[in-house]
Amino acid sequence: MGMVSEFKEFIAKGNVLDLAVGVVIGAAFGKIVSSLVDGIIMPLVGILTGGVNVSDWKYVLSPAQLDAAGKETAAEVAVKYGDFLQQIVNFLIIAFVIFLVIKAYNRMRAPAADAPPPEDVLLLREIRDSLKK
Repeated sequence: MGMVSEFKEFIAKGNVLDLAVGVVIGAAFGKIVSSLVDGIIMPLVGILTGGVNVSDWKYVLSPAQLDAAGKETAAEVAVKYGDFLQQIVNFLIIAFVIFLVIKAYNRMRAPAADAPPPEDVLLLREIRDSLKK
């Protein structure tokens, strides 16, 4: 079998297509959640912390060096932990929403435990029990 035909067979499998759709939807969902975090949640956190933008939080190791004219000669060296915190919040929100979606999906898939068995199943059970006797 040639390389091209093997590749076509691989791509034609349902799992590969499902994975591709999942990646595209996941990327779009990630943008939505990032917008939620950047536009709504983090500004609220900023207000609670005194109007400071969380993504601007940093620990300056070495301040920027300026010459006599005020022109920057050496850039600031800083540990920017605020952006890291914002990405952690993004991840936690995405993980929580995916958890809720999977939980709802599993609930829809699970058969109703309270539903009585169909009448034909009851009749077959009676026949089985009478044959055992």
